[in-house]
Amino acid sequence: MKIFADLEIHSKFSRAVSREMTPENIDEWSRVKGLNIVGTGDFTHPVWFSELKQKLEPVAQGLFQLKKEFQKSRSGQAPYFLLSGEISCVYSKGGKVRKVHNLIFTPDFEKAEKIIKQLSLIGNLKSDGRPIIGLDSKKLLKILLDISEDNALIPAHVWTPWFGVFGSKSGFDSLEECFDELTSQVFAIETGLSSDPAMNWRMSWLDNKAIVSFSDPHSLHRLGREATVFDIEPSYFDLFKAIKEKNRANFLFTVEFFPEGGRYHFDGHRLCGVSFSPEETKDKKGICPVCAKPLTIGVLNRIEELASRPENFNLDGAIPFKRLYPLDEIIAASFNMSSVSSKKVQAEYLKLVKHFNSEYFILLEASEKELAGVTSPEIVHGIVSVRQGNVKVLPGYDGEYGKLSISGSFPVKVDRQTSLF
Repeated sequence: MKIFADLEIHSKFSRAVSREMTPENIDEWSRVKGLNIVGTGDFTHPVWFSELKQKLEPVAQGLFQLKKEFQKSRSGQAPYFLLSGEISCVYSKGGKVRKVHNLIFTPDFEKAEKIIKQLSLIGNLKSDGRPIIGLDSKKLLKILLDISEDNALIPAHVWTPWFGVFGSKSGFDSLEECFDELTSQVFAIETGLSSDPAMNWRMSWLDNKAIVSFSDPHSLHRLGREATVFDIEPSYFDLFKAIKEKNRANFLFTVEFFPEGGRYHFDGHRLCGVSFSPEETKDKKGICPVCAKPLTIGVLNRIEELASRPENFNLDGAIPFKRLYPLDEIIAASFNMSSVSSKKVQAEYLKLVKHFNSEYFILLEASEKELAGVTSPEIVHGIVSVRQGNVKVLPGYDGEYGKLSISGSFPVKVDRQTSLF
């Protein structure tokens, strides 16, 4: 069975996350997107954890579904939920303050309760769905493994400046520097929006780690903008087995945002309106020409700094990937419109997903002829252009998303979208 999985999400209890991120809405929007397994996010938050226990029921090995009485939709296949969380580890190591976001996973509520009990002795889990804890990443991993070998940890958005394990502001230069003797227990890394697998293949020292991608959405419509795709039966254990073994028969591909579209691909200062490639940053000696302060060094620059292989290196036998852009942004760019929140964009999006049942089917599988029978030539051209990579993306920087262009100009402002349902 083909499984689209997005395991890095947040609940309404995380800072700067939409109040619409509830189990009911996540279930409904996972159907719209075509996601089969979705993380619960934030299981360490006591109120969210209580809500999950109330509304989810176990239906497969280590997986849950929303109870029927809470489901808002009967269309499409109900997604499976997998217990997931994210911990912001802030601590001192090697003479520097480190800030690392780590994804944690567990197959059942009993193990989750044990994790919560241990972490609550160290930090305030009520403060945020993604709690900030003064805990070494290695020690977090040890806590998980001491509770059960079924638990797992994957470093999140590993290259982002502020909270990636390799980030320019507070990260490390290798996994070994972060996890020491437990590095072998870290079997995968998560790319983040601003990098893709090809960029990570340049690190020979990551060859023995799997590369996964999840979307880290703070609102419903951003679910599934990145995902990891498997051919497995629905199971927590089979999913992580496929990741660990990197068997292309079971681990099919990752769905990637165009890395230029991520918020930290280039270097720069958002408030100063300054964006630079690594070469330009070098010419400027890393200093912003507007405010004369150090630039925020982005993902591409950091990869150049740590890479052991040349650009465009192709790793034999690696899990493949497909670059996509969210459908609403393709529609807006196809119409040369400045906002994905416009009524015209939302109406077209709703029409398409109702006809084809899921966004992934539209983006990956619907033929040009099928699309042409439902939508305008401009949108058909936009979808096909994204599939083929025949688009331009103005790189994002210092927290500013990149801009997609299908026509060659860059009018689209990526902003919040109100609920379609």
